[in-house]
Amino acid sequence: MVKRLLLVIAIIYTVILIVTSLIDLDGVPNLGSSFDDKIYHFLAYIALAFLWLTYFRYFGKTKPSFKVFIVVLMFAIFLELIQHQINPNRTFDVIDLLANCIGVVVGTLIAIKQSILKLK
Repeated sequence: MVKRLLLVIAIIYTVILIVTSLIDLDGVPNLGSSFDDKIYHFLAYIALAFLWLTYFRYFGKTKPSFKVFIVVLMFAIFLELIQHQINPNRTFDVIDLLANCIGVVVGTLIAIKQSILKLK
């Protein structure tokens, strides 16, 4: 039951991330800084990496951290690269791409750290 629930959550989150990356976003809450968008990118990809790594680490047959990390990282890069092609109102931004990638790294590290703590 938990395995299926975690998978459903990871899939739904991924779909929501895809949709929000490709549509026009108006009315996103302002965090009060000049780099709010980068914070959102960073947090979104922390959550994505964490969800998928948690699913595969706890319920997979092997420890797929590196494979999942690479797939999520490629997904983050791909989504940033194609968003302008899908929606001309969206733009490619190297700093957004960097925020995505750093978020994947941090989310991966959090998931690995959590699993190590659980083993102790």
